[in-house]
Amino acid sequence: MSASSESMPTPSSRTAIPPSAARASLLSWVGVAPFLLFALLFLILPTGMLMVGAFQDAQGHFTLNNIVRLFDDNILSAYKISLEISAASAILGTALGLLLALAAIRGGLPAWIRPTLTTFSGVASNFAGIPLAFAFLSTLGRMGLVTMLLRKYLDFDLYASGFSILSFAGLTLTYLYFQVPLMVLIIAPAVEGLKDEWREACESLGGSGFAYWRHIALPVLWPSLVGAALLLFANAFGAVATAYALTGSSLNIVTILLYAQIHGDVLHDQNLGYALALGMVLITGSANAGYIWLRKRSQREAA
Repeated sequence: MSASSESMPTPSSRTAIPPSAARASLLSWVGVAPFLLFALLFLILPTGMLMVGAFQDAQGHFTLNNIVRLFDDNILSAYKISLEISAASAILGTALGLLLALAAIRGGLPAWIRPTLTTFSGVASNFAGIPLAFAFLSTLGRMGLVTMLLRKYLDFDLYASGFSILSFAGLTLTYLYFQVPLMVLIIAPAVEGLKDEWREACESLGGSGFAYWRHIALPVLWPSLVGAALLLFANAFGAVATAYALTGSSLNIVTILLYAQIHGDVLHDQNLGYALALGMVLITGSANAGYIWLRKRSQREAA
């Protein structure tokens, strides 16, 4: 009886963690510590400051006045224009990016097209701010290259037709430069997940190409498409450097209004700027949450 009891493991021995596993766990936390510190300093703490500052006045007293002022006509108009530009660039970027991904992955194009498109998309999706604004001004501005070529060789005045790079259409077109490549990167794995057997089965049952896309391909891609559109929407809604460098104050969008409230001389009201930023955080956070939920759903369906 004593021998068997001595051979049985005690509760402490069953739950003890081997020293090697403990060291590996500690090293894992050390490896992820820089990311956690970065997120704390540049995401969590600034967001917390925004939430607190949005409910304070200049003297630090609690107030709801900043939230109430978000419903002023000028601010509501800025949110409305920003939402419209973000939606337009997201919808167009989703459609064009999907067509590019389908052509490169399943269009039967030469093999070098796909890696070239992927490489370009990885670079272009991060090309924004002042360089992008300067590129479009040099291309489609009043004295831009394309504008002058159209006027000289086709006798077509782009600006006489109503177009302006400083307008709603101009800013949307500029956003598409990084929206479309981002869509290509997001949707490419989903397009690769479309199996050839599905099309062959559809054709063997007498289905047409339209029937394949209507009943098989689009239902499979739909969660990924909607999630990607939400991510593109959030990406455009939070863009500030490109819009400010391109249009200045000629277009009343919320990011430029926020910049004026925090750094401007005339409209300076830092706490109202915090409230504007809090509204943007809620909108972009909702869009990102929708994207994450739809991505998980599409991954479950693919599995």
